[in-house]
Amino acid sequence: MTLTSKTAIITGSNSGIGLGVARELARAGADVVINSFTDRDEDHDLARELSRETGANVRYIQADMSKGAECRALIEKAGACDILINNAGIQHVAPIDEFPTEKWDAIIAIMLSSAFHTTAAALPLMRKAGWGRVINIASAHGLTASPYKSAYVSAKHGVVGMTKVVALETAKEPITANAICPGYVHTPLVDKQIPDTMKKYDMTEEEVIEKIILERQPSKQFTTVEQLGGTAVFLCSPAADQITGTTISVDGGWTAL
Repeated sequence: MTLTSKTAIITGSNSGIGLGVARELARAGADVVINSFTDRDEDHDLARELSRETGANVRYIQADMSKGAECRALIEKAGACDILINNAGIQHVAPIDEFPTEKWDAIIAIMLSSAFHTTAAALPLMRKAGWGRVINIASAHGLTASPYKSAYVSAKHGVVGMTKVVALETAKEPITANAICPGYVHTPLVDKQIPDTMKKYDMTEEEVIEKIILERQPSKQFTTVEQLGGTAVFLCSPAADQITGTTISVDGGWTAL
């Protein structure tokens, strides 16, 4: 499996899931564009580091995914887009009657509207190239729900629905659209939450992981960014040519419950 000559754009990819997916696509030979809303030296250094590590051409392009014009400009600046990974996301937890309006607006913009804008800009490039893959990083929360996450769950359900629409609109073309739905993923963001949760519940790290964080994940193991990257690479392979408009759960059995 090689993605040589393909250009992949991954939104929200200077850390966590996005970075893990970018690394696996680069290892498969794709030219990769990583992205976030910042424009720091370390962002560009990260791209250069990935290039050295994988031998792929990796660039960093700044774009704020909360702004539609910048989402579309990201695709334009990249110059090509054979593989689009819509990954950017944020989270806020609160009861719906106390949920801050500005947080709702930001989550919907960054996680749902951005995917609309990038996909709309990328599809003409895919059609011109005669091949394309749209891969949306949804969530187990794109298929089920949890309390206090109204914006996140709504956005992820929306992403799954939009994935199906894109798949239908491109069904007779060599373009596919699918959503990967991870369970809890071991990222630096999760690591930061563990100490506070240990104090809150007077638990050990192991107890917090199994009983609190992974409560709904039957495998009691985190999904890894490498597994998600491998799933994305598979969806770009010829074996996945007829996989479109569906969700692939990488959640340790969460949505089987």
